[in-house]
Amino acid sequence: MNDKHASVAARIAELGHLPMAELWTLWDRYFERRPEFPNRTHVESRIAYKLQEEAFGGLAPETRQRLEAIGAKHSKIKLRARPRKFDFAPGTVLLREWGEREHRVTVDADGHFEYEGRRFKSLTAVARHITGQHWSGPLFFGLKGGA
Repeated sequence: MNDKHASVAARIAELGHLPMAELWTLWDRYFERRPEFPNRTHVESRIAYKLQEEAFGGLAPETRQRLEAIGAKHSKIKLRARPRKFDFAPGTVLLREWGEREHRVTVDADGHFEYEGRRFKSLTAVARHITGQHWSGPLFFGLKGGA
């Protein structure tokens, strides 16, 4: 085993001894959102995969496509539509009137959203903060039909 393999193996072995707070810090580094029903085994395994992927590279695009096609063909799970990705230029301002008030959200250089001095990872999180209810952020801000 070379030094790179040993280093990655040691980092993965260490995951089992880290407190959840530290695992969540690593999770946030690799993933945009946290799992809906997290458990430690799932969190550790996903982080371990990302550590290996970072060190040795991920799947080739052809392999990923082939695996996705096999999964789609044999899965009994109904697929949801993939979320639409919005690429806003930094400094973009989104406005929405709600509760007799105008709400301004600014896109920062990292693609996050700033609202009233707080930073949010998604428009949905901003919409939830404003309304106190679960809303689709793009729908709330009029970026897709129905708003």
